[in-house]
Amino acid sequence: MELLQLKYFQTVAFTEHISKAAQQLKIAQPSLSLTIKRLEDELGTKLFIRQGRNIKLSSSGKIFLKHVNNIFTEIENAKMEIHSQDEEKIRTIKISISNPRFLTGLISEYISRFPNTKIQQGIGLKSGILKGLKKGDLDLGIAGPPIVDEEIESFVLIDEDVVLVLPSNHRLVGKSEIALSEVANEPFIALANNEEYKSFTTNLCEKAGFTPINNFEVDSNLLTEIVKLDQGVAILPISVCKKLDLNFVKIADIDPTFTVGLSWIKDSKLSPTVRDFRDFIISYFRDNYETFKVH
Repeated sequence: MELLQLKYFQTVAFTEHISKAAQQLKIAQPSLSLTIKRLEDELGTKLFIRQGRNIKLSSSGKIFLKHVNNIFTEIENAKMEIHSQDEEKIRTIKISISNPRFLTGLISEYISRFPNTKIQQGIGLKSGILKGLKKGDLDLGIAGPPIVDEEIESFVLIDEDVVLVLPSNHRLVGKSEIALSEVANEPFIALANNEEYKSFTTNLCEKAGFTPINNFEVDSNLLTEIVKLDQGVAILPISVCKKLDLNFVKIADIDPTFTVGLSWIKDSKLSPTVRDFRDFIISYFRDNYETFKVH
């Protein structure tokens, strides 16, 4: 028994006329009659009773029609559910970032404009973001420094200024800028769970002639508390300093910046929702450029 047979039967039952049903189905009348005959043979019962030129459902035919109608109703329900699921997938954005601050402020503004958007956001290392993009588990990724790979398209969102954060009672507070070498023997406070940024700051210190002594490795919230307890110095992006109202000073000579990039699979066909979100992220960083600069 096939769905096509059931559709033929349903059409004949509704029209109560073989010729009219054949016209609606755009098939030859003998072919339709043969299909109904085979269906009756398979069920072992007559489905129609002939009444002159017309036909009527038999008692078995009425029972069978009820179930056939239910079958097609369920098929339509399934189609609707699948379509709804596909629409939800189209509205869903899968993004991973190497630091939560990359979406701070941005995400709330986007959702307020597009409340029906669904966002699945993760946090991971740059290597994990790259793997997720290539596997198709992610639509977009934001990392610093940006991902470089032949299969990946990366757009530089910002070259953010990086500054030195000082305790409020530090001997160097009040200077307009200082060299990193001046704090070579100070205890450092580093951001935890961010290997890329830790590597970046360590490299800055090594260029200045020393390896930093990290007395603390904590998240950004605890970092604020520890800095305010005068427990050490930290090298942080300027946007973090502004947000947390920290004492900072410009680093002399090297003028360091930390580059952040937005990435997606090269030549991929992004859904309209993902494409709009990508463009929104780019616009947001461009419009808020001053947030990421000392001056």
